[in-house]
Amino acid sequence: MQMILHGSIPRMLARLAAPNVAAMATTTAVTFADVYYVGQIGTAALASLAIVFPFQTLMGMMSNGAIGGGVASSLARALGGGDFRKAESSAWHALVIGAFMSVLYMVLLGVFARPIFSLIIGPGDVLNGAVDYAHIVFGGAVIIWLAFMCAAILRGTGEMGMAANAIIVASIVHIGLSGALTLGWGPFPDLGVTGPATAMVVSHGLAALYLSIQVLGGKAAITLRPHKFSWIPIKDIMKVGGLGLINSSGLILTVIVVTGFVGRFGEEALAGYGLGSRLELTLVPLAFGVGAALTTAVGGNFGAGQIARAKKIAWTGAVVTLVGTAILGISVAVMPGIWLDRFTTDPEVYAIGALYLSIAAPVYGIFGGGQTLYFASQGTGHMVMPVLITYTRFMVVAGFGLAATIFDWSLTTVFIGVALGLSVIGIGQVLNVLRGPGWRYD
Repeated sequence: MQMILHGSIPRMLARLAAPNVAAMATTTAVTFADVYYVGQIGTAALASLAIVFPFQTLMGMMSNGAIGGGVASSLARALGGGDFRKAESSAWHALVIGAFMSVLYMVLLGVFARPIFSLIIGPGDVLNGAVDYAHIVFGGAVIIWLAFMCAAILRGTGEMGMAANAIIVASIVHIGLSGALTLGWGPFPDLGVTGPATAMVVSHGLAALYLSIQVLGGKAAITLRPHKFSWIPIKDIMKVGGLGLINSSGLILTVIVVTGFVGRFGEEALAGYGLGSRLELTLVPLAFGVGAALTTAVGGNFGAGQIARAKKIAWTGAVVTLVGTAILGISVAVMPGIWLDRFTTDPEVYAIGALYLSIAAPVYGIFGGGQTLYFASQGTGHMVMPVLITYTRFMVVAGFGLAATIFDWSLTTVFIGVALGLSVIGIGQVLNVLRGPGWRYD
């Protein structure tokens, strides 16, 4: 904690963020691998993945970024103020929250996958594939939530490396197992589109086991033990995590709504947009790679009353992410083949994916930097404005999609709306740090 409060900001961020960036890079590789394997099956399978992927990403955002961010923020602020008992209570109640949320996912998206996905796509192979996938991945929600709650506890105490290493190993296992189960390598069964879902549950199960042992073994610098249930630590976590849930829902709701608008243009359009939007959603984990370090560092400095230092930390991290994601976005906008060639040979799917990337990818840097500032704001404990910015984006994107539907405009209109929405996130989060009430304490 002394490094967070008094050390060199670049050195401190490098030490905290490097393991997390590595973990998020392997998580992104998982996304690429799953699309590649499923792309070998056909366009219908890719479309099934496009249907379920936003919901799967939502669970990851909620468990790792939203509630996980609330847990890390609560622990960091408590430890920054020297209150170890409060930190221990927050850690225990994090597991309680995780258990509740996992049951919610199992029921809503595990049991009721078909009626929910039917709102996006009609009956057929695409819907059936999406439902089969959802039954597995959301049926194992408790495993995924346990892994990310334990990782958040470790991050909140500054043990970024330990949490990240588990995610890295789990991702490597997932990549190999996903290919084996999707395509039936060697002795493995050919599970088709459900292969990546099975691999996800197995790999996260291994991570959950390892991280649980580390937390219970005292590696988190606090003692994890049962505490009497209290709404106080729940409220402290959820004042960040609860709004984070709403924020994550807004991010994914935007993708789901656009998916619905695109779906009316046909299966090929859905598959092409799915490839493009999947790349967009990988920017959130990349931003989280730096942002998770900012949550802990900003939280610790807020707890110690060092607000000016917290702001410097936030800006430093945001610039790093902006540069990295801008390079990625401009590259795929100019040369979409470096992304699309790996996942499809269908010329119509490729054309739609390329159209999407040419319009949306140039502003990926603005979006990535803004998302990093969102995670920095988690450390302040004040999240109303950052969440309102996300829903402003949703209104912009939904408005363009609705206009395209009413006036029978082309996909280009929908994609322009997406690009403007990405810009709203970046510009809005910058203005929040500059002028938002949560940062006005110095």
